[in-house]
Amino acid sequence: MSADGGTSHDYFDPEAPGHSDATPLLATAQQRAVVMVQNFEDPSQEWRRLCAEGVGTFFLVLVAAGGPMIDRAVPGSVGRTAAVVAPGLMVMAIILFMGKVSGAHLNPVVSLAFWLRRDFPLRRVPGYVVVQAAGALAAAWFLQSVLHVSAHVGSTYPASGFRGIDALWMEVVLTLGLVSVILGTASGAQQVGLFGALGVGGYIALAGLWASPISGASMNPFRTLCPDVVGADLTAWWVYVAGPLLGAILAVALAFLLRGPGGGRAGSLAAQGTIRPQIARPGKA
Repeated sequence: MSADGGTSHDYFDPEAPGHSDATPLLATAQQRAVVMVQNFEDPSQEWRRLCAEGVGTFFLVLVAAGGPMIDRAVPGSVGRTAAVVAPGLMVMAIILFMGKVSGAHLNPVVSLAFWLRRDFPLRRVPGYVVVQAAGALAAAWFLQSVLHVSAHVGSTYPASGFRGIDALWMEVVLTLGLVSVILGTASGAQQVGLFGALGVGGYIALAGLWASPISGASMNPFRTLCPDVVGADLTAWWVYVAGPLLGAILAVALAFLLRGPGGGRAGSLAAQGTIRPQIARPGKA
């Protein structure tokens, strides 16, 4: 879920105005950078991005589901505030350390939203979804095996006294906000990754602080479904599929109204990930 795109002025161009005196060393360095990018974008290297998505989703679910499960294993050790803030901090860290590799979607509805915005190719969506599910399942299995607590304890579900439809609408609105933040910070107007990391991580923590007592503030189908599958309890699973999907679609529509069509260079780089070594301009550190 990241914003690590950039614009062409982030990188040194020896043919740009004012840089005609670039040294052969700088030109050679740029050529090496171009080759690295071309090699990384080769379809045979897709495994790098898939690996990053799987690992990132593993750590997200490890923290999100792990908080309630550890609190059950060691009563009183993890309060609600810590449990809902921790996933936001983890997402912030994941975006910063691997956003440039895969885009740090960590969520199937984010991959869907980037595709609908024309920032992510459809052919890559299935692979992302599969590894996200695998990472989430592995995290839930790990927690259940180590803590000896059902993974369902780490899932999300409608609170007592609230109907499934109430939780559904809460998830729709929360996901609308989350995906809007992701798409907004992935746009060229918002520059690069640090803003995306702070915005997305902060939103997840804030949403959890006020809304988790109602629906659990999942905003991610795999964050809920995978602990449910491992814990063999699929209560109200439909809420956490339909809610985030509808919220993501509405966020894409809102992004179109606010900023027009997607498919720009910065948004595409943020969605797909890129390894592009920066080359310092002359006179700059």
